[in-house]
Amino acid sequence: MTSRAAGAESADPAGSATRSEARRSAAGAGTAAGGAAPPPRAAGPGGEEPAPIRTATLWAALATGLLSMLLLGDGMAVNLLVVAVPATLAVYAAGRRAGRRPRAWSLVWGAGGLALLVVPSVRAAEWPSFLAVVTALAAGSLALHGGRTWPAVLLGPVGVFTALVTGPAWAWQGLRERAGGDRSKVGPVLRSLAVAAGLLLVFGVLFAQADAAFADLLGALVPDVSTEDGPWRVLLLMLGLFGTLAAARTAAAPTRWDRVQVTAGVARGRVEWALPLIGLIVLFAAFNAVQLAVLFGGYDAVLAETGLTYAQYARQGFWQLLMATLLTLAVIVVALRWAPRTRSSDRTLVRGVLGTLCALALVVVASAVRRMDMYVEAYGLTRLRISVVAMELWLGLVIVLIMAAGVWGARLLPRAVAVSALAGVLAFGFVSPDELIAERNVERYETTGRFDLEYARGLSADAVPVLDRLEEPMRSCALRDIAAELGEERDTPWYATSWGEAEARRVLDERPVASEVSGPASGPTCGEPEWEPEPLGR
Repeated sequence: MTSRAAGAESADPAGSATRSEARRSAAGAGTAAGGAAPPPRAAGPGGEEPAPIRTATLWAALATGLLSMLLLGDGMAVNLLVVAVPATLAVYAAGRRAGRRPRAWSLVWGAGGLALLVVPSVRAAEWPSFLAVVTALAAGSLALHGGRTWPAVLLGPVGVFTALVTGPAWAWQGLRERAGGDRSKVGPVLRSLAVAAGLLLVFGVLFAQADAAFADLLGALVPDVSTEDGPWRVLLLMLGLFGTLAAARTAAAPTRWDRVQVTAGVARGRVEWALPLIGLIVLFAAFNAVQLAVLFGGYDAVLAETGLTYAQYARQGFWQLLMATLLTLAVIVVALRWAPRTRSSDRTLVRGVLGTLCALALVVVASAVRRMDMYVEAYGLTRLRISVVAMELWLGLVIVLIMAAGVWGARLLPRAVAVSALAGVLAFGFVSPDELIAERNVERYETTGRFDLEYARGLSADAVPVLDRLEEPMRSCALRDIAAELGEERDTPWYATSWGEAEARRVLDERPVASEVSGPASGPTCGEPEWEPEPLGR
């Protein structure tokens, strides 16, 4: 697990300049005033001073800030992809100026980040969209830094935040160099921008007054910016501008986290290392044997002996098994650090012991998922329950990747784990969790007649097509709050409206909510839920 500086150059996904190019740059340092990039200088763990900022990078960063101010104030949807275009161009221009070219893994992280930004444009639910956007930022940062070791994969996703101060300072230095201390070079640019804005404003108003169709088109394309949300718009401008400059500065001189060295743990003797793990394996095997016995028809006996209900048995076990899975991964990490490694037979012992532990841990994962399925059968599906099941499944996938690394080598393991996390968040957003929650609960209602009406009202517009299957008055009761929220957001611009919201509006336009339940739900109209899930289970 020790990172070596010798491989840092080849691991740099941005494509580091060759040593000969670095020597030529050093030789020409005296001509830097003429526009040549200064020689790279070490700064931190593999970092270096960036080349001077390009004019294209400055314009692209400014465009990102302006688009953020104009488009992101109304919500997140397609506008995120629009804002990402100039930001990507700024990063590309900065990297090219520094003599770096994107490599395969940089393209993987970058494409994954852009794919995650599509989630808010198709899903109305805010919680998976927020998770997708945060993961997209992490993937973008990892694309800029790259790396193949554990320090690089763990620190790369947050590395770009270290440039939030140095990025604007780098841009300001570039502006001062271009001006050369002469304000006369800045004046013409500012005047040209002012004249262009004035011409567009005057002629835009005239054309809008001359033709109603053009006025509607202009109104749909141009964001409605009022003085009331001025501070919020200014904040978005700063976030877009400074964030892009930070990303561009990172592309010009990324911190090479691959050069961070992690010292290997002291190897233990075979008995000292293997004995605790073998004891843990025996415990896992005994637990899994009980789980298999219960799975094949032993529920009634277990419930009768423990005095628990079906749902209580399921809930009691899931959280403990989730914690057991997390602790198993921690045990594997510590065991690998202290594993004996002097002889080939040591490696065989490590693979055999840890492989057995991983295989038994997968049975624990399956048992945890089964317990949550039992609990959902009893109390219905919620956002918390679907989230923790997704987390448990991802942990199981990580265990599978560790087992594969034990057979074929661990060189790709850090990046494989990161790719699995990115793919998991992407799949979680595209499958529409709110729609799955509504689907499972409607099916349960059709089978048992039990339905948590209060929880259904709190779902997003993604659940509307499924809730529309309910019979009246339950349908209108479940859709009332969602329809009211969509009605209030009717004026939301197209670029801030997701496909899920558009589809929900189409369904509600075809079958509006019944007027008798459009007001507060109380009394015999909507009634109370026939069955309420346990509050702690949510």
